[in-house]
Amino acid sequence: MSADDSKQGRPGRSDRGSETRELILVAAERLFAEHGVEAVSNRQVSEAAGQSNNFAVGYHFGTKNDLVLAIVRRHSESVERRRTDMLAEITGSPDLRDWVSCLVRPITEYLASLGSPTWYARFIAQVTTHPSYRELVVNESFSSRSMQQTVEGMFRLVPRLPEEVRQERSYMSRLMLVHLCAERERALHEGTAKPRSTWTATADGLVDALVGVWLAPVTARR
Repeated sequence: MSADDSKQGRPGRSDRGSETRELILVAAERLFAEHGVEAVSNRQVSEAAGQSNNFAVGYHFGTKNDLVLAIVRRHSESVERRRTDMLAEITGSPDLRDWVSCLVRPITEYLASLGSPTWYARFIAQVTTHPSYRELVVNESFSSRSMQQTVEGMFRLVPRLPEEVRQERSYMSRLMLVHLCAERERALHEGTAKPRSTWTATADGLVDALVGVWLAPVTARR
């Protein structure tokens, strides 16, 4: 911050840079959620963020991969904190529902805390179905210590499954969690009818369904 900025109470360069980064993140999240990552250029993100410099995204974030990760990390701390608190309450629980709840509820509670409209669930749905970004975002999510503890706790209580079935059900679980949240977020935004009236009720349904997925029998191969 320059001496003149300090004296006159104007924001310095670092403050302005932080504000610009935040504007870009918010604009990119909304555009990616609504149109998909591939369909949105850095120039469009810059314009939506109110930046006259068309190279603002590259200047502040680098590549589009970096921008996608920055959006994920903008939200992950709050989700991580909620999951860590939940894990502390269920230490050693023999109930699979408790561990599945630790997978689901930190996300639904966080989305509820954002109010409406939000775009984060739809953004995650877009990037986790994109071949170039899916692995990037999934790896980022599973690098979290609280997520690793949750998955380890779940698998201690899940019946022994063939590896291919376990991988398949992990994929099913991720799809159900991501896309049900995205559909509820979209319905809230559009004001359309919703199967469940609250995010808490949505979480209840997801936990029920995911416990059923993991405890479902496996058809014997002929």
